[in-house]
Amino acid sequence: MKKEPMKINTQRLLENIDRFAQIGKKGRIGVERIALSEEDMEARDLLKRQMLEAGLVVHIDQLGNMIGIRKGKKDLPPVAMGSHLDTVYAGGPFDGALGVLAGLEVIQTLNDQNIQTEHPIALVNFTNEEGVRFAPDMMGSHVYAGLAELDEILAAKAYDNPEETIGSRLKAIGYDGDAKPGSIPFHCFFELHIEQGPVLEVEGIDIGVVEMVQGIHWTKYSVIGEANHAGTTPIAYRKDAGYAAAQIQAFVGGLSREANSRILTTVGSIQFEPNTINIVPAKASFTLDLRSVDGELLLKTQEIIDQKINSIVQQQGLTLEKEVMVRFKPVQFEAAMVNAVESSAEQLGLSTKRMPSGAGHDAQMMAAFCPATMVFIPSVKGISHNVEEYSHDQDVENGANVLLRAVVKRAKG
Repeated sequence: MKKEPMKINTQRLLENIDRFAQIGKKGRIGVERIALSEEDMEARDLLKRQMLEAGLVVHIDQLGNMIGIRKGKKDLPPVAMGSHLDTVYAGGPFDGALGVLAGLEVIQTLNDQNIQTEHPIALVNFTNEEGVRFAPDMMGSHVYAGLAELDEILAAKAYDNPEETIGSRLKAIGYDGDAKPGSIPFHCFFELHIEQGPVLEVEGIDIGVVEMVQGIHWTKYSVIGEANHAGTTPIAYRKDAGYAAAQIQAFVGGLSREANSRILTTVGSIQFEPNTINIVPAKASFTLDLRSVDGELLLKTQEIIDQKINSIVQQQGLTLEKEVMVRFKPVQFEAAMVNAVESSAEQLGLSTKRMPSGAGHDAQMMAAFCPATMVFIPSVKGISHNVEEYSHDQDVENGANVLLRAVVKRAKG
């Protein structure tokens, strides 16, 4: 008789997801738990208690990354899994938290079954993955992988309050640890996540096997003109920063709407000064989010956009300020890790689809530190970064069981 595969305790996982969703609850099912906020501290404290209850040795590094380690039979680098507990403004209960809490459930399941793996197993909660108050996003994993300098990151200022920094907020919530980020080596890293897009649900696929993460450029531009009266200043005499910004936005949006375009462009934030109905705007500040799976195309498109912006600004007698916020190249995950996820899903009788990730993730950063990959589950209506974000219980269960099987394979359970 064929032995049934080991599976997670679905009810326990779902109840824990709901428990964390109460911390920063917003609306019916939404969550707002901004990195290094009081709500983030509360969620971290709960996770730390649960890690200790599960028998993990908990480490907090200098950037507040939380690493809980389950002992293995041998003194080897741990097989790591995790994600993040912080959310965007008006976010949902699954983005990030699913990866952390499913990872905890994997460990609890191994404890229930009295299984000790050859490699230790690590559960990780990375700091400030979302980047909504502090740049860059994927901050904790970025520093852990050695891709950014710790001192510079600790000095990063909040967008909405320059008096607050990453360092000051870590101290305020009690998560300014002693360990150096990256001092605990990993054998490999898995991240379970919601797709945050519509593909898996529309195609009726159980599991997304993530082969790569597309590259991301974030840039902030400020077009500077001259404030003047909307009724008495003829068009020929205006230095209208708002009009120039509108032209730029139309150009940028058009690039990703061309036939067979392989680039995604988004102007997600725009602000006028003085922002009054009867005054020609003196300043228009806006952000550009540029993404592609093709690194060369990403660079070329960025150059085309910058040239167009400069041309518009110069033609209209305006000036320009530019702030480079993020430049992340596309990341290809190691084939052996991708295969481990795919085979784990197939052995559980689940349908799979190999796909890229359109969003940035901690696994993207960790790929520079150790072999890494991701497991996707469907997002209802493809919605994420929204209080209506949701994934069905069965999909949560499927993803956690794939994670369990893949982790145990790599840890040699």
